[in-house]
Amino acid sequence: MSNTLDASGVGGDTPNLDFDGTTPYEDYVQADVLTHLQQLRSDDPGEMVFLVTTQVMELWFTVIVHEWETAAKALREDRIPVAMDALKRSLRELEALNASWRPLAQLTPAQFNAYRGALGEGSGFQSAMYRRMEFLLGDKSASMLVPHRGAPRVHAELEKALQEPSLYDEVLRLLARRGLPVPESVLTRDLSLRYEASPEVEAVWTALYAAPDENLDLHRLGEVLTDVAELVWRWRNDHLVATRRAMGAKTGTGGSAGVAWLEKRATKNVFPELWTARSHV
Repeated sequence: MSNTLDASGVGGDTPNLDFDGTTPYEDYVQADVLTHLQQLRSDDPGEMVFLVTTQVMELWFTVIVHEWETAAKALREDRIPVAMDALKRSLRELEALNASWRPLAQLTPAQFNAYRGALGEGSGFQSAMYRRMEFLLGDKSASMLVPHRGAPRVHAELEKALQEPSLYDEVLRLLARRGLPVPESVLTRDLSLRYEASPEVEAVWTALYAAPDENLDLHRLGEVLTDVAELVWRWRNDHLVATRRAMGAKTGTGGSAGVAWLEKRATKNVFPELWTARSHV
């Protein structure tokens, strides 16, 4: 057994510092890959924080998609505790995702313009992993697959997500299996289309919230879904505010409507009946 040496060459209680090849940490985390993904396209020092922050957001999207897919599968199998654990983890992850706006939240137009040209036609709405998040929330649109036609694997993953039940679809199917009157038209709807609010579903949530003790696990599920919806709304609103500060009402990168598009998105509620039902309890 080789003697472990500290930085001065003296043996002690320091961890093992001598490895063949890369460290076990590097093998697991792939830190060298992550820290060399930043290919700057301008000389402006502010571009680094913009690029790294965007890449961090993509990683959080990936984690949250994993959590929501885990929750959807668990709900399909009537394993509510497993779904709740995944959804609660996603709340902490959404909070971290939303905090990612802080390094960018006070960009002035001059600061953003210093490297904006490096983005070319790149825009956040082209993010495939964010699109999968939106699809899991029930906000589906086949047209949003178009930007990914040139990436077969990504396109196939999005096409699969478009056709599968959303997280909310699985919640409503669970409610129906528990004997609650979710209408058949909702349960058998075209899953590739955006979810539209239903008065009958609103009535189901109203009844659940009016007598929470009768289906306590479903009431708690409704509350954690409301927490998710609130944090998604905060994400959209923080995006809107950061964009408004950095570029005003100018056309967004990639030809999007910029602030006008984000304003429209920020008005949409996720899991809509969970919000409107509260007016009737």
